Amino acid sequence: MNISSKQNIDHITFIGGGNMASALIKGLLNKGGLPSNISVIDPSPEVGLRIKKDFSIQCISDPKQDASWQTCNFIVWAVKPQQMKEACDSLAQFFCNSALHLSVAAGIPSSSLVKWLGTKRIVRAMPNTPALIGLGQSGLFALPGVTNQERQHVENIMKGTGQSVWIEDEKLLDVVTAVSGSGPAYVFYFLEALAEAGVELGLDTEVSKQLAIGTFIGAGQLALQSNETLSTLRERVTSKGGTTEAALNHMKDSGISEKFKEAVKAAQEKAFQLGVNYGN
Repeated sequence: MNISSKQNIDHITFIGGGNMASALIKGLLNKGGLPSNISVIDPSPEVGLRIKKDFSIQCISDPKQDASWQTCNFIVWAVKPQQMKEACDSLAQFFCNSALHLSVAAGIPSSSLVKWLGTKRIVRAMPNTPALIGLGQSGLFALPGVTNQERQHVENIMKGTGQSVWIEDEKLLDVVTAVSGSGPAYVFYFLEALAEAGVELGLDTEVSKQLAIGTFIGAGQLALQSNETLSTLRERVTSKGGTTEAALNHMKDSGISEKFKEAVKAAQEKAFQLGVNYGN
């Protein structure tokens, strides 16, 4: 699939070549996108070598020395929030006014991007790391200046990384960040504890790891495929007076549920603070 013929996009340039950029690039190529229609701007020689090795894509370390990418009409800003303003200030002057911009920087509000980029054709995305294997979850928000066709362009690009949902209230992207953006780390944290518990109780390390991860995958798939509520699925595993009830009662007595909700709220507040600190 040629990007321009299928999606009406002639060229896509990624600002930053980190993990999320790699996930999006991989998704594009898996859908038939051409490496010649994609370029990356990243000052790191190591990143440049990896991008070229993994995807056969041009990675530009000094954009002032190569103007070939300036004709692109789709720009993906895949830099850290702390680097976003500097990146925009140094590169925005080179882009044509017709370009559509997609930002995956957590917390940076669209109002700041409009100011830095001089355009209202902006979409914000909050993906997560399972995008690297095509199982990501992303929240998307578009300014009114983005057309329905351009929304579809963004969806087409994000499809290669997993599932996406549109959020109509930009403030809720901070909640998406806290739930699914940071969510994989919560899962890994839980899996670490579950696997360690098995080892401490006598299981072999690899056996306990396999049981923990396999159980999580199975439970997740069951929840995905079932029409039952999450609480109903939990109750069906919890026999009165049984082992599961003993474990869940201990968690309830320890206040784990409330503590976990507080932790997610802390992540949401941090996402908001990133916008305050680095969005001016």
